[in-house]
Amino acid sequence: MIRIFIADDHHLIRAGFRQLAAEDHTLRVVGEAAEGHDLLRKLEGSGADVLILDIGMPGPGFLALLAQLKQRFPQVRVLVVSMHPEGELAIQALRAGAAGYVTKTEAPTDLLAAVAKVHAGGRYVSPSLAERLAEALTAGPPGQAHRALSPREYQVLCLLGGGKTNKQIAAAFRVGPKTISTYRSRILRKLDLKTNADLVRYVIEHDLTN
Repeated sequence: MIRIFIADDHHLIRAGFRQLAAEDHTLRVVGEAAEGHDLLRKLEGSGADVLILDIGMPGPGFLALLAQLKQRFPQVRVLVVSMHPEGELAIQALRAGAAGYVTKTEAPTDLLAAVAKVHAGGRYVSPSLAERLAEALTAGPPGQAHRALSPREYQVLCLLGGGKTNKQIAAAFRVGPKTISTYRSRILRKLDLKTNADLVRYVIEHDLTN
C-alpha cells in the first residue's frame, strides 16, 4: 500500500486525486493540504510515502518549500504536478529535490505510473523531459540568465513573453496586479532587460514559449 498526501489549492483537483486513489487498491490517501505552511504542519506524523505537490500552491516559494520538505521529511518522495508543460520549470523542480514531474493534462495511468516509480525509489519524467535533462547535463554549467529566476518568476516571464498582461497573470495566480509588477521588475533586473518587448524577445530567443 502506497500512502499518498495530496497538496493542491484547488478542491476539484484534490477530489480528482482522491477518486483516482479510491479506484486503485494499492493507494491510500493519508492527508490533504491547500497551502504550503499547512502542508508542512499536516505532513508531520501522516506516514506519507509520496507527496503529490502542486507547483503553484500558495505559501512559501516553491524552491523554499522543496528545501524544507527535503530537510524535514527526507523519507517522503515528492511528485510535482503542474498545469505548465514540461520545460525549464520541470528541470528546476527536479534539481531542487523533486522525484518526478507530471502535468495535470496527463492520463490517469501516467500519474499512477509516476506514483509507483517514485515510491520505488526512481525518478519519473517523460521521454521528452529526459532528453532535455540529458542536454542540460552535457552542456556544462548553465549560462542562461533565466536559470537564476525563481519558479514563480520564471512562470511570469513566460506568460509576459507570451503576451499576457499583468492583470491577466494576476488573475491566474490569484494575486494583485502590483505583485506581478514586482515580479516583472525583478525579472527585468535579473535578466538585464528594460521593457516588455525585451522580455518577449528573450523568451523567443531562448525557446521558452513552451
